[in-house]
Amino acid sequence: MKRRVWLSVLMIFIAFSVLGTAFGGDPRPPKKTRALVNTGKALYEKNCTPCHGPNGDGNTPIANSLNPHPTNFTQHLQNWPNTKGDPEKIFDVISKGIPGSAMVSWSKFSEKERWGLVYFVMEFSTEKK
Repeated sequence: MKRRVWLSVLMIFIAFSVLGTAFGGDPRPPKKTRALVNTGKALYEKNCTPCHGPNGDGNTPIANSLNPHPTNFTQHLQNWPNTKGDPEKIFDVISKGIPGSAMVSWSKFSEKERWGLVYFVMEFSTEKK
């Protein structure tokens, strides 16, 4: 009897785990790889440089006209507004944008592509995690 109860509990746990992953995605970020960083770099160069600049310092003609000013990714991570360099918060900003700013949602990119952006912009920082 106890064996059936434990088996039932185990089967329910497995079912919820599988369903959670299928519907909610993996809650953990993917492993940082050079290929993923390169994906982020390509997306950054095409979509982010007008505001954040090719060097990540936010020193562009467009950036200088924006209020609030785009994040200067070359600062120490803890000085990044909105995220303090936390990868999950950076991912949220890329995914959802920042209301009241020029930072729009980039949810059109896949989750993996957005993580590539996270890992790439963090490489600009003078203090890497």
